[in-house]
This record gives sequence, structure tokens and C-alpha cells, in this order.
Amino acid sequence: MVIRVLLGHRGKMLRGALAAVLSKESDLRVVAEVDDADQLLTAVALERPDVLVLESRMPAEVGVEQVCRQRPGVLVLVDRQESVATSVALVRLAPRVGLIATDASPDELVVAVREIAHGRPVLDLELAMAALRAEQNPLTDREREVLRLVATGATAQEIAHKLCLSAGTVRNYLSHILAKTESRSRIEAIRKAEEAGWI
Repeated sequence: MVIRVLLGHRGKMLRGALAAVLSKESDLRVVAEVDDADQLLTAVALERPDVLVLESRMPAEVGVEQVCRQRPGVLVLVDRQESVATSVALVRLAPRVGLIATDASPDELVVAVREIAHGRPVLDLELAMAALRAEQNPLTDREREVLRLVATGATAQEIAHKLCLSAGTVRNYLSHILAKTESRSRIEAIRKAEEAGWI
């Protein structure tokens, strides 16, 4: 049985390297490569891959977490520096979703793809432990999205435009974020959310 793999990663060079590693295996075939989650949904419909190997922070209106909820056989590549933020939500979706650190060896990646394709759990121990230790995230998906954009320096107007919301709605989200994080400023909210692994 040949396992059909779709790769999703922002970096063209790393995406190409991952494709080369997987393509060397006789039972693995890379059927598509994408660099954002919007392209991902179209590619999944067209190529019908068995396994999706995705970077944890692909830019798009549709987040990786949402894709993972909709589809089994997803292996998420997680940077250990982002492990808490990413792992908390995704680890609960195992075994439909696997987590492997970006510093795993090529052999470990190949084994992980085979395991997730056969419905077996793939969880990097360090990432799983970080997820278990993390506090429950009080922020909604939309609030996290808004706060991530605030962290890039975007204004309320820019966030409103990007997310197709009114500026007033964005300000309401920001008020809720400040209240939930018990912060006096956006900078403090960002710091607390990052330290707790909420974004």
C-alpha cells in the first residue's frame, strides 16, 4: 500500500527537503505541497491524501486546528518553542492527529507518517507533557486569532479588515481578552498569553 502524503509548510526550502525525505521511501508518495491552509483545503479535495504533514502555524483564515478536527490522519510538525501553544489543543485530538517536533530526525518523520496512516498514535513525549502541564486556555479561537494579530503590531482597523469584522467588534474582542488575561494593556495580554501557551 502506498501512503499518499500532502505537505503543508510556509518555507519552500524546508518543504522541499521534507518532500525529498519522504519520496525516497517506496511506500510513501508526496501528492501535493502547499504553503497556506487555504490552499490545503483545495488540495485535500483534489488529491485525497492519506496523511497530511503540516507545519503548526500555517497562515490562513482556516487554522490548522480546524483542519485537524475535520480530518483524521494529520501529522503536525511542531517547533518546540511553540509546543505549549500548539500542543494543548491538538494533543486532545490524538490518535486522529499526531504531533512530532520539527527537530525530529528524517527517520523519525518517516516512521511517524506510517504510524499515523495506520491509525496509531504519534505523540512526541516532550510536547505531550507540555500540553498536559499547560493551563486551560480561556480565550476563544477568534480571540486568539485577534491577539496573534495584535502581537504582529496590527491596529484594530487592520485586524478588522483582515478578519472581515468591524473595528468595534475587534475592540470588543480586545476588551474580552484583557479581562480574561487580567491585563491592563495589550502588551501585557500578549506576554501572559504567550507565557501560558494560549497563543
